[in-house]
Amino acid sequence: MLRTYTEAAADYCAAAKKRAEQGGPRLLLLGALAGMFIAFAGVGASLGGALAGKIASAAIFPTGLAMVLLAGSELFTGNCLLLMPLLRGDVTGGRVLRNWLLVYAGNFFGSLLIAFLAAQCGVLDGIADAVVGTAVTKAALPTAVAFLRGVLCNFLVCLAVWMAFCARSAGGKMVSLFGPIFLFVLCGFEHSVANMYYIPAGIFLAGNGELSWLDLLRNLLPVTLGNLVGGCALGGILYLLYARKAG
Repeated sequence: MLRTYTEAAADYCAAAKKRAEQGGPRLLLLGALAGMFIAFAGVGASLGGALAGKIASAAIFPTGLAMVLLAGSELFTGNCLLLMPLLRGDVTGGRVLRNWLLVYAGNFFGSLLIAFLAAQCGVLDGIADAVVGTAVTKAALPTAVAFLRGVLCNFLVCLAVWMAFCARSAGGKMVSLFGPIFLFVLCGFEHSVANMYYIPAGIFLAGNGELSWLDLLRNLLPVTLGNLVGGCALGGILYLLYARKAG
């Protein structure tokens, strides 16, 4: 069963107000959890992709967002939808920016932790070349391409978050988010938090200076900006369609 869109917009804005007002340490911890969830999905997608191809990888990755939403953690890319309650006047710009910065930092820590542990425990040993190859490919993307892929990625991710929010049951949320996440992975779009796992995992497994932390920075800057643009674009559209009417 689904909420009406106007009901969902009002409910999202009310929930977002509470989330934006959470304490800094809590936001960091919730962000770290979300980073870990996305990284775990990245590990599974890496293994699935190496074993059965890109479709398997795309089918596995939605588990990351499912864990984020059902466990109540905080994901930077999904939180780009906070533009909707910001435009509606439910939260301040300062609160939204604070949420984005703290959650982004938490996401980075959680993703990096799982990348390090996955590389050290041997689970990636059999596909090390594939993991490094993925990281090298991402690091080599031209800035404009990385930005545009980031835009397209987070439009779909935020669409998945919105569709899941409209569903009332846990099962409905999982079914709702699957399609957009499957598509963004299959299309090869760029997700900043996922890349916080993929590129560091490649760095930890690579040798001979094949990858560096500067490569991660070169990727994250345009991808993060693209994610902001794509997610905020959908947030603005949803505000115009539903949140303004609900106010």
